[in-house]
Amino acid sequence: MEIQSDHRPLEHDSGYNQHGVPFNPYPLNRADSMLPGETVGIANYPLRSQLASEVHARPYEQLTAPVQASHLAILSDESLLGKEREMIGELCERFRVAPPSASARHHSADMGMFRLKWERHSEFSSYTFFHHAPFDQPFQETAISRVPADWLEQLPGQLLTAVHLALAPRDYPKQEIEELATLFASNTVTGSLVTGGAARVWTDFHIHADGFSRFLIQDDHLRSRQAGRLMQRLYELEQYRLLALLAFPLAQQYGQQLNRLDQALNSLIGEIVDIDNLEDERHALEQLTGLAAQVEQVASTTSYRFSAATAYYDIIQQRLAELREERIQGVQMLHEFMQRRLAPAMHTCQSVDQRIQGLATRIARASNLLRTRVDVSMEGQTKDLLRSMDRRAHLQLRMQETVEGLSVVVLSYYLLGLVGYGLKGLKSTGIGINVELGIGIAIPVVLVAVFFGVRRLKRLAGHAGD
Repeated sequence: MEIQSDHRPLEHDSGYNQHGVPFNPYPLNRADSMLPGETVGIANYPLRSQLASEVHARPYEQLTAPVQASHLAILSDESLLGKEREMIGELCERFRVAPPSASARHHSADMGMFRLKWERHSEFSSYTFFHHAPFDQPFQETAISRVPADWLEQLPGQLLTAVHLALAPRDYPKQEIEELATLFASNTVTGSLVTGGAARVWTDFHIHADGFSRFLIQDDHLRSRQAGRLMQRLYELEQYRLLALLAFPLAQQYGQQLNRLDQALNSLIGEIVDIDNLEDERHALEQLTGLAAQVEQVASTTSYRFSAATAYYDIIQQRLAELREERIQGVQMLHEFMQRRLAPAMHTCQSVDQRIQGLATRIARASNLLRTRVDVSMEGQTKDLLRSMDRRAHLQLRMQETVEGLSVVVLSYYLLGLVGYGLKGLKSTGIGINVELGIGIAIPVVLVAVFFGVRRLKRLAGHAGD
């Protein structure tokens, strides 16, 4: 089998030659992959080798026409990575080739009847099967038909993309556009010259009766690495196109909800203008908080999907640019099809995402404005309360001073009574004393003494309070 791939810096595959002896088709240079502890006397960063090798990871296949390929992109959670490795290991064991390592996230192996390339991505895994043999009908006997059906049925996850690709050799009969249309589901065939005119690509971007979409590549003068890169770019176009479109149903679903939230916000802002009491302001603030919670829920539900769609769309744009398309007279090019069909969906997703952010910002501004009004109203109420407390304290002070004056009179009255009783007692003993005159003389003395005594007690009480 002529299909080959670059060696892998972090993991490699082994198989069996025609004599059944194990061999490594991708020899690994240990001197290149294992760095010494120091280079020119300087200690190496611990991840230097891994980071430097990343650019060589997951290389393109080297392909020579005729080649058929079948590509699957399966949505699966990261938790299923162990199950995927187990399935790859089971297939390798069935065909007596080396399995992937325990930490592998990609693996390539020659099974004899076909070649497998497995890659684990952030939210999906891709499986590509290659078969190198001449063919008359490019999509009749496909590469995946040589893969054990019972093994395919056990792959974890949900199928998102399934693509058949056929790389026809230079001597393959050239067909007119009408003849090519019979290979596809409709008469609307898209195609172009690619890689500087080294090949022609034809597709209709339809899912056919077997559940696969189709790409036909006619080789004019492709090199093996060019063929590998071209085939990968084509199935990645279909793969990332559907991954990007995963956000479109969310945009349609939440677009209507955003309309309702927008109308509710506009109505509430109109009511806020006419609010003139604190209770209504608090009620409006509660409504705004409810709207903010709903918008935040929509944002948390859609943010990952919309950001992923943007990233996938950027990859599609990059892959289309790398094709270097040239027009075939009278045929729509791939990037024109994408621009007409995919771009509006992506713009819709971006628009909904921007509406979510804009609505959240408007609600935040309205909440801050209303909260400021509530704070000002509460400050006014607090000011009135403090003024009322100040008046109450002033009245209490006046009352306290009045009570103090009365207490001086009362105490003086009782003290003068005691003085009168004393003078009457002395008079009864035979001492000639004018009681009334003595009481009269004692009045100013008693008043002055009581007044200063009360003031001293008040001062002592104030010091004790401090």
